[in-house]
Amino acid sequence: MALRTVPIRRAGNRDNLFMGGDRELVMFSGLLAFALTFSAQELIATIIGLLLWSGALYVFRLMGKADPKMRFVYLRHRLYRKYYPARSKPFRSNTNSQGKQYQ
Repeated sequence: MALRTVPIRRAGNRDNLFMGGDRELVMFSGLLAFALTFSAQELIATIIGLLLWSGALYVFRLMGKADPKMRFVYLRHRLYRKYYPARSKPFRSNTNSQGKQYQ
């Protein structure tokens, strides 16, 4: 008896992109541009808001094309510390003199 194969469709595995960029980043930048435009109610603020949003959209499209999950990679990168001292065990408590060696 042969194994049954189940095709994995592309539509079920696509990344959540909107206008070519990360959905949340594109919508939030559009919201900020709209808030700037609406609160100032001037022509210059409208032009600046549209320029900011189109620039952000361009950057987010580049990010989405390079790696659709780049936002999550960047956020995880921000959680890492600059330096991890070497330790023999993960739960070892070093003395004060040992801790000063690594600073």
